[in-house]
Amino acid sequence: MDERTRADVERAEAAIVEHYPRLVRLGYLVLPPSMGRHRRVLAAHGLVQRALPRAGRRGRDRGALPAQRGPETASGYELVRLRTLRLALAYEDRPARPLPAVPLVWGLRLFPRAGGADELALDQALSAVPAPVRAAVGLWHLEGLDRDAARAVLAAAGVGDPDAAQRAADLLDRATGAGAAALLNSGEFDPCTVQTRPTDLLRRRQRVRASVALVAALAAGTAVAGVAGGDDTRPRHESVAQQALDPARLLRTPNDRWADTSRVDFTAWPPRGRQAGDRELLGRALRVWATPPAGTRITASAGTSTRPPDQPPRLLYAGLIDNVMVVVFHDGERLVRYAEPADTTPTLHFARVDNADLTTGGALVIGRGNGWMRYLLAPWVSDITALDLLAPDAPGRGLHLAPDGVTDRIPTPPGDGGDCGSWPAARLRSSTRIAENRAFLLTDLGDLAPVHLTYRPALPGAAGPGEAGDAPALRSWARSACSLRSLRGAGVRSVNNWAYAEQRLPEAGGPGATWVCNRADTWRGPGRITVQFQPPAARPADPGRTAGRAADTAACSPYGRPVVGEVRWQAKSGKWYLLAAGGPGVGGIDVTGGVRAGVKGATLAVPAPQGAPAEVTGRLADGGSVRALRP
Repeated sequence: MDERTRADVERAEAAIVEHYPRLVRLGYLVLPPSMGRHRRVLAAHGLVQRALPRAGRRGRDRGALPAQRGPETASGYELVRLRTLRLALAYEDRPARPLPAVPLVWGLRLFPRAGGADELALDQALSAVPAPVRAAVGLWHLEGLDRDAARAVLAAAGVGDPDAAQRAADLLDRATGAGAAALLNSGEFDPCTVQTRPTDLLRRRQRVRASVALVAALAAGTAVAGVAGGDDTRPRHESVAQQALDPARLLRTPNDRWADTSRVDFTAWPPRGRQAGDRELLGRALRVWATPPAGTRITASAGTSTRPPDQPPRLLYAGLIDNVMVVVFHDGERLVRYAEPADTTPTLHFARVDNADLTTGGALVIGRGNGWMRYLLAPWVSDITALDLLAPDAPGRGLHLAPDGVTDRIPTPPGDGGDCGSWPAARLRSSTRIAENRAFLLTDLGDLAPVHLTYRPALPGAAGPGEAGDAPALRSWARSACSLRSLRGAGVRSVNNWAYAEQRLPEAGGPGATWVCNRADTWRGPGRITVQFQPPAARPADPGRTAGRAADTAACSPYGRPVVGEVRWQAKSGKWYLLAAGGPGVGGIDVTGGVRAGVKGATLAVPAPQGAPAEVTGRLADGGSVRALRP
């Protein structure tokens, strides 16, 4: 064996041992947030341990290594850092390729310590961008590299466009403000200092009996003194799993905590409802959640786990809703709604709501029926108005709010395949007792958590998504609302309408058309976009035309690359045109193929036969390019 090769491996091993927490933190940042914190912690440890190269395989590490940063011996640290990044990027960039198995920790869930509102905001922003952007942020703020050194590492790790990744990372930095480096070095992003909770002790006890349950309880640091011998016998020390099913241990937020807290989300909700003190009802709900009996109907939003409670959850509501006894819990990551009809089997509904805020934590669906639903509002919501998004100029209808926060019945939006004659939404206004006194728009897409609708106007230098409260925002949503049907049940957190360009139409075709990018962000992190072309319309609710789509992308977010859309449009004369428009950052548009044209500026209109093939590309100010999206 070559002595130099053996020395390289030894240096790499020494680097891993010395800098293990640093490498694991970087891997954790780059891994997809959609994995969940438990699997991401385990994967981060696993990929760093797999980053140790084997002797004699030197040539397999493609790409030149970046220059030395400082006192690390030879290239040991740079080598394992590069391999760590490659392995982390593989989880997102090459999903079709078999990935290394995540290490197994049986009977426990691991997650970093919870941070404050700033850490939560940064985590949410990171979940909306691709892995190369998170890698660029990590190399800047965790590794202290300058742009040139970070670009070299990204290129060596296999990132196709390191410059684009760094531009998006720069946008994210500006959007999240100063202090990102300090936040990324906090406990929220530290997978080496974790909290543990048991997972499914009750179910495993049923399968492997007391011996396995005892091992898992001991691993969690919980001593089990014995097993109850009867209804009147109680062990001296309860396991964590037993505590999770004890109604007396439910978390109950004080009534006015929401008015003086840094986290205005579901953790600030106090328990409400007439049965909030009914331990028998609460105990039944917890037991059904832990071990659903045969016939229990279970519904989960996309990407939401239905695992049993692993610690005492927070009680949000317990009471009678339209002759159905309803209990709602919050376990820090999920809403769990237990419904107990008088004459049928119970129902469980799970919805992921981690990183909620004042708006996305402003309401939940407490009851449903045939064509209607009711909201339970957050304690900081002072009033609610029902709107029809397809009638943007019509006044809203104020809704009665019961003392326990439950609203009147509200019509549900139309389902797939039927007429879209109206689209119910609700405008909520926050109380003056909190700093952010504002109105925000919610609509129902079939999940426990309603969807926050926002709007961004086509103004130079306009900030990110804002509340959809004024007339331009409501008129934009009137033409886009019916497209929300395709998002039903997808676990959507928020949807933004961004009017990214205005375009004059050929042959004096009216006052002009608007190009809108409709972006849906999910609770899991990945977003999907739809580009719409909205020409002048006879009615306010006439829908636009779909000009392009993309999934799992940062486009049309504050962190994504500029967007370009294109459609074929027929003038009143009967002549066909190719129209295209780009968002901010697009300095020119080129057309190749069966149609050839080029213009400076962000809009293009050229005569083009209806079926002529064409490739539309936007020229960016920094010399790059972006292709138009396709439907």
